[in-house]
Amino acid sequence: MPINIEYRGPADLPEIIPVFPLPGALLLPRGQMPLNIFEPRYLSMVDDSLRDGHRLIGMIQPDVAHSPKNSDRPALFRVGCVGRITQLAESGDGRYLLELTGVSRFKVVEELEVLTAYRQCKVDFFTFVDDFTARMGEEEVDREALLTVLADFLKANNLKVDWEGVESAPNEALVNALAMMSPYGPAEKQAMLEAPDLKTRAEILIAVTEMDLAKKRTSGDPPLQ
Repeated sequence: MPINIEYRGPADLPEIIPVFPLPGALLLPRGQMPLNIFEPRYLSMVDDSLRDGHRLIGMIQPDVAHSPKNSDRPALFRVGCVGRITQLAESGDGRYLLELTGVSRFKVVEELEVLTAYRQCKVDFFTFVDDFTARMGEEEVDREALLTVLADFLKANNLKVDWEGVESAPNEALVNALAMMSPYGPAEKQAMLEAPDLKTRAEILIAVTEMDLAKKRTSGDPPLQ
């Protein structure tokens, strides 16, 4: 999705951003993520993001394994992805319906003590400077292997896809869309987020899908609904 500002590098982004911890959520550069915002603290986060003019929200997963049980403020993984609000609609019942477009991954430097109900972090984008170059490294992706495992996954789960759209998609868009939509857990999503390049992200996605298919064949689990 086109956006109204060009982010040419890490210096174009603020070093302090609001973060939205959401288990299983994976946002990647130039990917689109729909969000249904209804909690008061996150409604305030959206309002502040719009008021401040940057329209940025950092998506990050809570690290439940390293958090106290039943904590309302779980630890965070160290890597997330910042997105820009590119669509916003009001539902009429107090909710915001958003779409975020991914800009760049970030590394959390520190979480700040703030007065806002939502959490804020000081972050570093320079670790992921390649995220600012669209389609970086996509020629290294094994597209044939990716499409093969996609076909196997669809067949095993009785699903259909717009193959014309899949075949016309550039490698970056294809890999990132499939990774974001994949039905895997937080650990697998985090591994794909932290992959050093597009080729490695595709390889992780292929490997995880192959393991999932093998497990289903062995256990006789029913297809996904």
